[in-house]
Amino acid sequence: MKSSGMGMLPVVLAVLLLAGVTVVQGVLTDRWKSGDVAEELRKTAASLEQNFPRSFGDWEAEKELETDPRQMEVAGAVGHISRLYRNKTTGAQVSTFVVCATPSDASGHTPDRCYPGAGFEIAEQEHRQSVPLSDGRTAETFTGTFRKQGQTLRIFWTYGVEGTWVAPQIARIELAGKPAINKLYAIVDETGDSDGSAMGACVDFLAQLLPVFDEAVVAAAAATPLAEPEAASQADDAESAAVAETAAPAAG
Repeated sequence: MKSSGMGMLPVVLAVLLLAGVTVVQGVLTDRWKSGDVAEELRKTAASLEQNFPRSFGDWEAEKELETDPRQMEVAGAVGHISRLYRNKTTGAQVSTFVVCATPSDASGHTPDRCYPGAGFEIAEQEHRQSVPLSDGRTAETFTGTFRKQGQTLRIFWTYGVEGTWVAPQIARIELAGKPAINKLYAIVDETGDSDGSAMGACVDFLAQLLPVFDEAVVAAAAATPLAEPEAASQADDAESAAVAETAAPAAG
């Protein structure tokens, strides 16, 4: 009997190892996303779209930028912002693109992967850069440049998690367990820029933007009363009916 038990040991260990790998993969890829996580993701996405500022410091929104719905679906974006801003004092322009998604979805699409696929070459390898914010905090970002047919773009990207902005090397692992994050890109044209003013403009953009956005999110959350169970249920029913009515014509 003892030898039989020892013979089963490798099988037991293999099963335990397989189960452990399956659990880890499930967490990292959000395979077992619960209803609570999905609801938190929806709330975070709504907060992004409602509270992302159109003006802050010397920066003002100039226009909304078009996005491809198919790309949003591939990126797992539940909510997004795509907008061009102009500095009313210097005239500098910075475009920003923000997606709300799970860490697994958000981490799969970084500029060093996506831009080469669009014909850009990596001109300056991505590296971490700390950005001092106007409220005294610091945002951790990645930055790098990408070149195509004589045009050079500098891109900053960072992950917003519970009021902080971080630059994890492997986001889907380091941020695993977070139900929703905002991934922000700030993009500036560096073509012909010899004095670093374009990069300085992008740094200033982030330094002014992030504190205003974070403060707006906190204020909106504090001003939103908790829904009573019955009221919340009625709201869910009304939302489901509205979705069904909107989707009906498209089905035809």
